[in-house]
Amino acid sequence: MPRANPSPGRLLLQNWDRLSGLPFGKRLFSWAVGRTAPYTGSVGGVFTDVRPGYARVQLRDRKAVRNHLTSIHAVALVNLAEMTSGVALMTALPPGVRGIVTGLQIEYLKKARGTLVCTTTAQAPTTVSAPITHDVQADIVNAEGELVARCLVHWRLSPPDPARETAR
Repeated sequence: MPRANPSPGRLLLQNWDRLSGLPFGKRLFSWAVGRTAPYTGSVGGVFTDVRPGYARVQLRDRKAVRNHLTSIHAVALVNLAEMTSGVALMTALPPGVRGIVTGLQIEYLKKARGTLVCTTTAQAPTTVSAPITHDVQADIVNAEGELVARCLVHWRLSPPDPARETAR
């Protein structure tokens, strides 16, 4: 049975530091995140900045993410927000803390057209001793800097599992 990575945030930051400066490195990092969470990768966002507690993802406007109104589909926007919040939060969490999305609230404020940028700054708790709900906001803007969507991602954080740690 595959084991969860005890410190996915640390691994994300190591991979970002190793790849982001290389030619096509940001695309390779984004592809790797998409391979880890395949549905997340389906939207085709490219991480342009990753730091502890922060992520920025760019999404090109193209036919694969459009709706019948020739704007970017609502589900592509919520996927973009979830992937951005996930990397931001994972890079801020203490080792061993696990997180899973339990809900999403999104406001669509303007038709989303053109290249979009989603940013998330995640303040993570320094310790998690019991399961908690933790909310993270992701904002999506268009090329003019206008807010097109705001998403609140509800994460369920769980403390490190002592049985899992001793099994290693």
